[in-house]
Amino acid sequence: MTAFLSSQMEGEAGGAIDGGAFAEASAVAMLTARNQARSETQTESGGSGGMEHAVGEAPAKTEKSARRRQTILQRAAELFDRKGYVNTSLDDIARAVGIKREALYYYYRNRSEILLAIIRPQSAALIEGLEQIMAMHVPAADKLNLAIRNHLYRFDRYCLEMTVSLRDGLLEANGEVRSEMRNIWKKYERMWIELVSQGQASGEFVRSGDPKMIAFGILGMCNWLARWYNPRKPVTVEELIGTYFDLLSFGMVAPTRRPAERRTRLLAGTRSRKR
Repeated sequence: MTAFLSSQMEGEAGGAIDGGAFAEASAVAMLTARNQARSETQTESGGSGGMEHAVGEAPAKTEKSARRRQTILQRAAELFDRKGYVNTSLDDIARAVGIKREALYYYYRNRSEILLAIIRPQSAALIEGLEQIMAMHVPAADKLNLAIRNHLYRFDRYCLEMTVSLRDGLLEANGEVRSEMRNIWKKYERMWIELVSQGQASGEFVRSGDPKMIAFGILGMCNWLARWYNPRKPVTVEELIGTYFDLLSFGMVAPTRRPAERRTRLLAGTRSRKR
């Protein structure tokens, strides 16, 4: 996570950050790096749940059991990505790991617990990263660039986990998983709406629409990577960050070609609907 913040601090895409803001950004980068390390540790250990079984105690937290939990999560993520959560059984996961189904219960009680162990760390990291960005005293454009980086950067290192989180965590999972993830994403959405609102209030963003509508549009664009992004293909996340930021900052239509009359009519229509 340090990389995506430090590159912005050097004024790479969103404008230079100077003086006290640079110092604050440095502190945020250090804190984010610690959060990233904690996220990776949680992923390797299998998250906070799944450590006890109804008929007995779970294996001791040895290095061997930690590796086994990590293998279970990795194989489950691969299966969820390929087949979907609803089409993947515990038997499928056990076969992929090379153990009997019964042995899975020493680590996780059910599929829901496995899914949550996969997606919790990445979801928590998204929240923590955006919280730190929102607390920074930098221009709105810099916050926008950093927020896009915070979101897309995770696809570079955790493509499987992010894909499963965005697709299965909200769409295909059962009520337990969907309820927990909905609460997490509502908080994340509120921060994005606030980011847009602040930019509009300060005059740094044009008032092109309702902040919630704009925030949801940005998230839809970013989240769609779960459907098509492949880290092994030539397009890099760094390129996508730059493309998305430029698209949001400058649009697609050249200033001299923008249909001013149509824009005026659209704004007038919006005002009349509000009345």
